[in-house]
Amino acid sequence: MCQVEEEYHGPLLREELPSVSRQCVKCKEASAAVVIRAGDAYCRGCFKEYFIHKFRAMLGKNRLIFPGEKVLLAVSGGPSSCSMLSQVQEGLSQNAHKKLRFLPGIVYIDEGGAVGQSVEHRQRTVEELRAVFRATGFPFLMVPLEQVLDLPSSVVLSAPGAPEQEAGAYKAAVDHFLLSDGSSGVTAGQQQETPPPEVQEAHTHSLQRLLGSARTLTAREELLNILRQHLLVHTARSAGYSKVMLGDSCTRLAVKLLSSISLGRGAQLAHDTGFSDSRYGDTILVRPMRDYSAKEIAYYNRMFSVPSVFTAGLDTKTADKSSIQHLTESFVIKLQANFPSTVSTIYRTSEKLQSCKGSASAGRDRCLLCVCALDTAAENASAFSATLISEQLSQTKSPEESRQAPEWTAPASQCCSIVRGELCGNRGRGCCSSAKASEPPPLRSLLCYSCQLTIKDMSSEEVLPQYILSEAETRLRRSQLREEIRDFLLEDEADEG
Repeated sequence: MCQVEEEYHGPLLREELPSVSRQCVKCKEASAAVVIRAGDAYCRGCFKEYFIHKFRAMLGKNRLIFPGEKVLLAVSGGPSSCSMLSQVQEGLSQNAHKKLRFLPGIVYIDEGGAVGQSVEHRQRTVEELRAVFRATGFPFLMVPLEQVLDLPSSVVLSAPGAPEQEAGAYKAAVDHFLLSDGSSGVTAGQQQETPPPEVQEAHTHSLQRLLGSARTLTAREELLNILRQHLLVHTARSAGYSKVMLGDSCTRLAVKLLSSISLGRGAQLAHDTGFSDSRYGDTILVRPMRDYSAKEIAYYNRMFSVPSVFTAGLDTKTADKSSIQHLTESFVIKLQANFPSTVSTIYRTSEKLQSCKGSASAGRDRCLLCVCALDTAAENASAFSATLISEQLSQTKSPEESRQAPEWTAPASQCCSIVRGELCGNRGRGCCSSAKASEPPPLRSLLCYSCQLTIKDMSSEEVLPQYILSEAETRLRRSQLREEIRDFLLEDEADEG
């Protein structure tokens, strides 16, 4: 209760909120122009220095890109990939403090046919991006997504990569590069522009029929991501690039981590969200923008006039619940607005993930679509085995349906389990081969669990690109041949003698 004798003349305490009127936390002199987080207020010059240093530190800490190496920048026109292009251009300028030493190139994949854009709209977007690319002076490629239908089967194979470098190999390569005056070759003077190939209307219809065969938007987005990655790897291999830079930001990777877990890609998280992705062997995907949040990128592009071009995607103007990916993105963005540490916490979790260094070969032990190690060879007591059993039980007919259906008895010559003159034990009830009807098609046996769910949502597997179907047929033939000669193969023994 209120007391008469109490005094209320004391000063009221007010919580200090970050404001742009305070001084910069780094130079302590200029007034802050941007507040990234609570307590992190930077002036214009210090923010640019902080942004550039983070990009250089990410490349220098990992030491994956060697001097003189050809690197392909995958630019989609969005804020993150265009900011990555700006950082590479800044690092190769003459007045850069620590110049980058690799040879960059740019590739843009035109996905207008996948989202149903008109030819005029696609040409207008390509011309806008061509003007941005010409200003950099780097060689660039404009590749339509329809080219994915004509890829060779080798794109889904993991080619043998370069041997592992020793601890001092990077420093030795830098010293050799500097002694040979190789920095003069890393310039943007010799620009090469490859004209985009003509897109046939039949190929556009085939691509739309392929994506339209997926019943859900979740499966369509996963399928589009797989096709885009295949085309990127093939373009890099054809042009002689050993590294491909992706513009995935910290916010994008946080969304991808949660959505990948929901889609059953837990075993592939290290490849999907890590700094480097070496699943293809000779072509390594790197993510140098993974330390930047979407807020930092938006501030930098706005303050320093970094051009970007909007390109529509499959989930443009769709509801939050239209797909798992879009729902996860909406959840993370809304949570980040009230709890600013959400994205960073998820991102720090992804940093601790590592890929399993198994002995997966280039073909048999890798997924046919995502080219990751198969995660379906699980034990009987695993969650994956329980999921398969539940799926088979859900497809089993009830006793009433079994009584209504006519019984069929397989002759002895067609029984699947005639071993040493004995039948399978189902005489009068049908051959045990009828149970094989609930087993997945042969194509799904070549896929990981997540890609199996994607193919399962498709109305037909025949609309897949020919390079995938031909490689699946080759692997299935090899598997059948191996089963036929299994009794004649010598098994490797761990301890000999």
